[in-house]
Amino acid sequence: MADPIRVLVQQLARLPGVGEKSATRLAYHLLRTPDLASRLALAIADVTQKIGTCATCMTLSDTDPCAFCADGARDGSMVCVVATPADIAAIERGAHFRGRYHVLHGLLSPLDGIGPDELRIGELLRRVGQDQIAEVILATNPSVEGEATAMYIAKLLGPLGIVVSRIATGMAVGSELEYTDQATIARAIAHRAPV
Repeated sequence: MADPIRVLVQQLARLPGVGEKSATRLAYHLLRTPDLASRLALAIADVTQKIGTCATCMTLSDTDPCAFCADGARDGSMVCVVATPADIAAIERGAHFRGRYHVLHGLLSPLDGIGPDELRIGELLRRVGQDQIAEVILATNPSVEGEATAMYIAKLLGPLGIVVSRIATGMAVGSELEYTDQATIARAIAHRAPV
């Protein structure tokens, strides 16, 4: 493999979910379609130059404040804490939440060297202290890291006298009980709601 191709394959393979075979396939596809390769290179350069972090909620945006923080119709007393900007997109697809957000940019993971100082927890605490926030909704993944992060933040926010809630977990709509793992069933039973 020619050196520039090898370098391209190595760089593409660093992307999440892209292995060496997929990276090789992508590299050769880009070589066959130079117009696509040029547009992709411009889009990557453009996004790295124009996207920054919202000073309020820490999401990625081309404006500061971002569209969510600048939207006066959103409920500023309710903040939903998420791990990544992609989590905001997932919540917004449902169009049920009309509050504001706060992005941590990761989850606590001591084995990976990610502690509280590597996350945007300090900014959340400052925000809660300065703004008129009545409720913080912890919407981290129901993984070991997500649960640890939610519990850590809940402990920090507890003494501040605001409502701290956690998103519900359990059975997905449309799933079948017999094919659901035991941890999910246990959680669904533990967090059951009255009918």
